[in-house]
Amino acid sequence: MALGNEGLKVFNHDVAGLQRRINRFIYEMIKSVSNAGSLMNEFDQTRLATYLVAIRAYIGWVVSQPQLDLPETSPREYVLDPNPTYDMVENESIVDVVRMLELTRDEVVNSQSARNSSGLNKFDTARMLAVVDKVEAFLKNYIQTITPLDLPESSPMRAQSGPGRTGV
Repeated sequence: MALGNEGLKVFNHDVAGLQRRINRFIYEMIKSVSNAGSLMNEFDQTRLATYLVAIRAYIGWVVSQPQLDLPETSPREYVLDPNPTYDMVENESIVDVVRMLELTRDEVVNSQSARNSSGLNKFDTARMLAVVDKVEAFLKNYIQTITPLDLPESSPMRAQSGPGRTGV
């Protein structure tokens, strides 16, 4: 179960954007159809791959932008959206993916870059991209090659996560 971050603030609008996007992708994985067994179906694999492309693209966009001179508005606090909280799901691969996404989110939220007004320094960029690389390798080298597993004696272990947000 993920820990909440109620009231957590950063000073970097780009870091706030990354946190929001990663949280959305975490929620999507937790609520995916594949959460109830060992198989991550092809649709959820495609979604995960696009989420990773989106994170990589957003990081690329952030680091390609000029450094901003914001003397009148910096430091400005951005209160972060609460991190999703959830009960553990049945699918271990989804749990692993979510843990890795949480790591990259938490690293950037607590990074040196989070104290700047914008952008990411090269060290924080490298940390985030390394985790994205790891999740991509996990998808390709584990999820797509090993799963599903036949787990007749230990399944189900957990209740299903239930539907996503409806009628909001």
